[in-house]
Amino acid sequence: MKKTLSFAAIHFTVAFSIAYLLTGDVILGSLIAMIEPMVNTVAFYFHEKVWQWPVLKQSRFGKPANKTLSFAVIHFSVAFSVAYLLSGSWMVGGGMALIEPSINTLAYLAHETFWQRKEQRRHQAAFLSCQHHFVIH
Repeated sequence: MKKTLSFAAIHFTVAFSIAYLLTGDVILGSLIAMIEPMVNTVAFYFHEKVWQWPVLKQSRFGKPANKTLSFAVIHFSVAFSVAYLLSGSWMVGGGMALIEPSINTLAYLAHETFWQRKEQRRHQAAFLSCQHHFVIH
């Protein structure tokens, strides 16, 4: 859950900045920025669940770049839909769909790489601890 919440915070900040720049309206920008990341956070949660399947995680597709690409497709779709439905403007929807997910996709790659390295360090520490315990006894 920490991973999902940390991504939600990054996502909201980026979404508000782009939505406000596109609309020039604090209220509309805030609505888009609140709803779009909420929908994408739910999508992110289920995306994570799928990518935790051992067969996928351990395959050649389990690399951060491939995982990022699959989430980017979801993200572009959600960004366009939410922005268009709230603003009624194809331009705002298209702008959000192109700009906001692009920035958040780069943020996602950095976020995913950070969390995978953190998990690897945790596994290495557990292994070393176990190995140390075996050597002592």
